[in-house]
Amino acid sequence: MAELEDPLDVGGVELPNRLYRAPLLECAGNGPDAVETLIADLEPAAAAGAGLICQGATVVRERGGCAAPGMTRVHDPSFVADLERLTEAVHAHGSRIFVQLEHGGLRSMETWHAGYRAANPDLRQLAVSRPPAVLRALDRAGFLEYDPHVLTTAEVHDLAADFGRCAAYAVDAGYDGVHVAGANMGIVQQFLSPFYNRRDDEFGGSRAARARFLELVHDEVRERVGPDVPVMTKVPAETAAPAFVRRHLTLDDGVALCERLADAGFDAVVPVQCSVFWDASIVRGEFPGRAWRDDRFREGYETAFGSRLRALGVAALNWLQSLQYDFEPAWNRRFARRVSERVAVPVLAEGGIRERPQIDRLLAAGDCDAVGMGRPFYAEPRLPARILDAEEAAVACENCNNCTVPQATGAAGVCRTPSVLAKRGELRREGAYEREE
Repeated sequence: MAELEDPLDVGGVELPNRLYRAPLLECAGNGPDAVETLIADLEPAAAAGAGLICQGATVVRERGGCAAPGMTRVHDPSFVADLERLTEAVHAHGSRIFVQLEHGGLRSMETWHAGYRAANPDLRQLAVSRPPAVLRALDRAGFLEYDPHVLTTAEVHDLAADFGRCAAYAVDAGYDGVHVAGANMGIVQQFLSPFYNRRDDEFGGSRAARARFLELVHDEVRERVGPDVPVMTKVPAETAAPAFVRRHLTLDDGVALCERLADAGFDAVVPVQCSVFWDASIVRGEFPGRAWRDDRFREGYETAFGSRLRALGVAALNWLQSLQYDFEPAWNRRFARRVSERVAVPVLAEGGIRERPQIDRLLAAGDCDAVGMGRPFYAEPRLPARILDAEEAAVACENCNNCTVPQATGAAGVCRTPSVLAKRGELRREGAYEREE
């Protein structure tokens, strides 16, 4: 029976406990203050006792591939070398830090962000295959804009090599491990998914062939970082796909993929249930009405979505999705448990984990080997101090999602909900975030 305070071995790297900060968008970019922004965002979790910090998705190419404004790119070895200041700050508190590597593919800003498209008219989306019919219909209707470049077989190998090169830069800068972004509708999920992947080469067709790109990424990373650096990945099951989407990854598919990837050499897997679309299935909870009404972001929404009318349309769709994807505690628990029963590598669970008793039940039941939280860290950067210290602790986060929508404008991912901020202030005054190291 595992306990939260127990250490965990992931590919030869020992985590001091089983609580981790799940990947979030830090909005640090690559400017002169990027490293300081990352330190300010990530070091508090390490100082408060998190066993592992997963830096949010970082893009492996110089142009294109960003799913949101403010994502950090790690293609430049000189920039990544300066991130040693971040890894040293995390290590000073005894925590470990993994970098998450990503490319958005069809989900990139060159698809949905009107202002970005206008500023970069020559950028085309990287595509696994021709976009599915429903996405082409949204293009014709003006909601999205596609000018996709379908990757050739040789270009697929080149993209995997970019993941490997960026992983090597990160490890040289002191990162303890590599986390491949395999879900949230990025290009890795697009290769895995029969909804997106209609290729007829070695990377398409059967479930095994669709997994080949992720296996190739693993091999490229492993070749460059060696056998002693852990490599993990998220693995999707597209169980939240709408009923009209016939071709998608079922829960059985997700379990089988986890088995295959563990056999291929991944040192840990993170099973997550999602959709085939970038929608509220990723951040289940309330409709973020406060964020949509906030005048500070109105101009940014209009720039991102093309006009005030279109921004209102996106808000309306967001409201409809919030009705479909209500908050569900530990919504990946069943998936994680099924995977835990089939693989020998650690299984990490995240998604809707919000209180210490829930964490203890997940670990005691063998549903997973470690637990991660994401959005609650926007509300409480030093959250681990409370979760590790009190058996009945629960997060201050209210799952209102007002932290996420403004990120479409380039705003930082921070909590803006008065009741949550008041609760955090009260906890700070009580000394709840203080912790002896």
